[in-house]
Amino acid sequence: MRKFKTESKKLLDLMINSIYTNKEIFLRELISNASDAVDKLNFKSLTDESMHVDQADLAIRVSFDRDARTITVSDNGIGMTAEELERNLGTIAHSGSEEFKTENAESQGDALDIIGQFGVGFYSAFMVAKRVRVVSRAFGEDEAHVWESDGLKGYTIEPGERAEHGTDVILTLRENVPGENGEEGENYDRYLSEWGLKDLIRRYSNYVRYPIQMMVTKSRQKPKPEDAGDDYKPEYEDYEELETINSMTPIWKKRREDVEDADYNEFYKSTFHDFEDPARTISFHAEGALEYDALLFIPGRAPFDLYSKDYEKGLALYSSNVMIMEKCADLLPDYYNFVRGVVDSADVSLNISRETLQQNRQLRAIARRIEKRVTSDLEDMRDNDREAYEKFFESFGRGLKYGIYASYGAKATELADLLLFWSAKEQKMITLAEYAKAMPEGQKAIYFAAGDDRDRLSKMPVVTGVLARGFDVLLCTQDVDEFTFQSMREYVARDMPKVYEDDAAREAAEKAVADGAEPELEDRHLELKNVATGDLDLASEDEKKEAEEASKEHADLFSAMKEALGDHVQKVAVSSRLVSADDAPACITTEGPLSLEMEKVLKRGPEGDIEGMPTAQRVLELNAKNPVFAKLAAAQEAGDADKVKLYAGLLYDQALLVEGILPEDPVAFAKNVCELM
Repeated sequence: MRKFKTESKKLLDLMINSIYTNKEIFLRELISNASDAVDKLNFKSLTDESMHVDQADLAIRVSFDRDARTITVSDNGIGMTAEELERNLGTIAHSGSEEFKTENAESQGDALDIIGQFGVGFYSAFMVAKRVRVVSRAFGEDEAHVWESDGLKGYTIEPGERAEHGTDVILTLRENVPGENGEEGENYDRYLSEWGLKDLIRRYSNYVRYPIQMMVTKSRQKPKPEDAGDDYKPEYEDYEELETINSMTPIWKKRREDVEDADYNEFYKSTFHDFEDPARTISFHAEGALEYDALLFIPGRAPFDLYSKDYEKGLALYSSNVMIMEKCADLLPDYYNFVRGVVDSADVSLNISRETLQQNRQLRAIARRIEKRVTSDLEDMRDNDREAYEKFFESFGRGLKYGIYASYGAKATELADLLLFWSAKEQKMITLAEYAKAMPEGQKAIYFAAGDDRDRLSKMPVVTGVLARGFDVLLCTQDVDEFTFQSMREYVARDMPKVYEDDAAREAAEKAVADGAEPELEDRHLELKNVATGDLDLASEDEKKEAEEASKEHADLFSAMKEALGDHVQKVAVSSRLVSADDAPACITTEGPLSLEMEKVLKRGPEGDIEGMPTAQRVLELNAKNPVFAKLAAAQEAGDADKVKLYAGLLYDQALLVEGILPEDPVAFAKNVCELM
């Protein structure tokens, strides 16, 4: 017996037990080696006129014998001599394929697509096999040779027989290992089935460029006997047929104009197990420092587990048509986790097991390009197929908003213009850019209201007050909306009509436009303001003066109401939002960064019941023009402290109900209403 070169026992044990994490890739590695052998012969035949090879006959054959517990991978490639068996299989980590690529680097072009790099893929067979036998006959040689090993101490090389050039790799599988102490055992029988092998071939090697063939069992109807009566029932029989299992030509390597949309749709549905066509298909080829093909799909609907912790994002990563990772998460940012597809590159630097990449910078470069293409395609859908985009956004918009929030606003530049919100004024979904374009002159902020119901929001006093002044309000009904806006802080509206500092500058600009000049444009920074928080500064000078006078005149009333409400409110004040008798008598607003809606969202979270959770600083704003205010003032003037306290509690609880918040003591609220009646 010959010993393995290098520190055989230690290195081989490392190959078998440490390098690979997934045992089922052994078939991928053996098929890749077989493909390389066929590729070498094909390439040699193209460069050497004395070699006559029928390319139509080049193929890889996979078979199994359940009784003998063997799996055989055969090819009719270039084969190996005894010396090459010694050099390629007897020396661990010696790659004959890599050596062949180097020798033919100048002339290989597209005719050669060698997969192997490290010379260790063959040894993955020992993860599932207790013995491996290799029978190989080199092209042009009359004699075959047999390499055999149990993967422990060494190997033998002896003369053998093979009818034609090529190589057979025969694995004798290990025995099943039962599970112990609740841990799962090893079931090697799963590889000894037609279905199991076909599944592995289609999953990992579906796009190897040569046919991968298997004898498969099929069923057919027997011919009807001539003497069969009217009650004859059809009979069926099983038969075996040689079938090509792999697709060979990857759809992502075909030119976009050469593929029908129906073909892309069928590939998407069959590969990603969706019953709906994708909303969008993106196919492109990148060249430069890294060359790769990408085929991406934006689904037509969200998968049921998209927002669950079990959902796995990622694109299938292929190298030279062989699948390396089923879901490479690093190719997609979290906010584009819904994108599905394939990236194939022969240039990426794989680790020795070909299960992950060695250089993350290569992955980052591909990921940046993919992100830009997805963003560009979504923008195109938004601008040219609004109905489809609104359907897309309904399914995946939450993730885009969360992308801004999770990045603390860093991704706002890329994502803000993809967001849609319901316009209370337009009664439809609009972008922030469309909101800005429709703003009346003098508006300096984008106004929004956050809650869980659009109809309720549209009727809230803080919303109707802003609408009455001619400003639109975005009605935000997802829990992430307000957090997103707080992360953004502002929105930069591009190419807005320039605002001039004085009348003279404006008149000069208008004259220039009248004389044929282009209107001046500017980027305008618009603050994002919640209509239920802070001072919106929408009141006119007269309204501000009236509110100030009312505050001074009824200071005692506000003080009494604040005392009656205690810590429930930060203060009681005259409202500059509610300015007419028809407006609501009171509303709740907040001071500081935390709004009532954010408080509700936090309380619904996993830590919502923890003591010390932050709460909104509430302000009870009173409408000094509403008849109720006159009743309050009269009670205060009459010295009826109990009535002032009763009215204060009722107005506060009523304002809470409008916000969708139950009073802290609903029984007391009902009792007070009945008392007034």
